[in-house]
Formats: sequence, C-alpha cells, structure tokens
Amino acid sequence: MDIEVTRKLTIPAAELGWRFSRSSGPGGQHVNTSDSRVELSWDVAASRVLSDEQRSRILNKLAHRIVAGTLTLAVSEQRSQLRNRETAREKLGDLVAGALAPDGPKRRATKPTRGSQQRRLQTKGKRSEVKRNRQRPGLD
Repeated sequence: MDIEVTRKLTIPAAELGWRFSRSSGPGGQHVNTSDSRVELSWDVAASRVLSDEQRSRILNKLAHRIVAGTLTLAVSEQRSQLRNRETAREKLGDLVAGALAPDGPKRRATKPTRGSQQRRLQTKGKRSEVKRNRQRPGLD
C-alpha cells in the first residue's frame, strides 16, 4: 500500500521494506508468541519518486534518523501487527512531509527594552540583598 506524503508525492509500496519481530513490554503470552513489532525502512538515497532537491532536503533534515541513506521507523505501540503497520505508514508520511515543509520565517533580532533591563537589574539587586542577609554578621 502506497504512502501519500503530499498531493504531489506518494511513496510506492515497492520502495518500502518491512521487518517484523516480537515486541517487548507487558502483554503476557500474546507478546511472547506474536511478531507485532514493525520496522519500516525506506531507502531515501535510492528512491525514484524524489527530485534531487527533495532528496537532499530529506537527507539534511532527517540526518539523525537516516543510516546509509535509509530511513527506518520501529513501531510497537499496538498489540496488533496490522495496526502497527498502519501507524508506521502514518509516521513515515508525517516525518517526510515535515522534512519537505518550507522553513518558517527567520527570527528578527530585537533589543531588550529599557524597562525590561531595569526590571532585570532590580530583581538581581533584590536577590543579591537576600544572599547578603544570609551571611553571618561581622564577616566583612
């Protein structure tokens, strides 16, 4: 099943790799017998649906999650393998859509106002007064 990232970008099912294993955590006998944990991997570097600009943007934005050009997600939130597969597809779509989204506006540098500077210095003076009053008298 394909993953629709945006209206213009859909990741074909042929480019997705699935691995299944036993999930950890509570669940009793069910966890010990079913392979409900899902690993979804997508080779970003070799994908045919991405333009060069999209590929470089994804590789830059998700560099901490990509190993050897492959983006891998592990999902074991649900008890059912089918639900975990659906969750993994949604997460991959959201992750890629977030990486391809344009950057927000740049922060405009501002200076602190005179009032905020005065308030800062007043609270600083009060704090030093409190600490000065904690000292034993006559230790000047």
